[in-house]
Amino acid sequence: MKGRVVWVVDGDTIHVRVGPRLEKVRYIGVNAPEIPHPGARARRDGGAQAFDVNRRLVDGRGVSLQLDLQHRDVYGRLLAYVWVQHARRRVMANAEMIRRGYAQVMTIPPNVTYQERLLKLQRQARDARRGLWGRS
Repeated sequence: MKGRVVWVVDGDTIHVRVGPRLEKVRYIGVNAPEIPHPGARARRDGGAQAFDVNRRLVDGRGVSLQLDLQHRDVYGRLLAYVWVQHARRRVMANAEMIRRGYAQVMTIPPNVTYQERLLKLQRQARDARRGLWGRS
């Protein structure tokens, strides 16, 4: 399924125009820090940084949405692996957020297709102290 990102909600959720529909899409296998509300600890939690990385990665771009076994969550969001063309190569936004250290793996069965790949990227990001892993 192909579409265009029209709005980035945070580090793991986007809105995608798919034909005439607007879909709220939650990245499968990923959990990024929440964007803080007024008065919250923005720097410590990293939500603003995760949002900014995701925005630079996908905002306004054409994407391909790859579904897994469960297509929607309890909130009605489409669950997908989000593929985007970046620097002459196709990358999975879910994996890229983890690789850069701005999200953690959160596997919810039955959607486990890329679980091992995501866990490996998380270990590498943590060991290299990339992104949020580099903060003390």
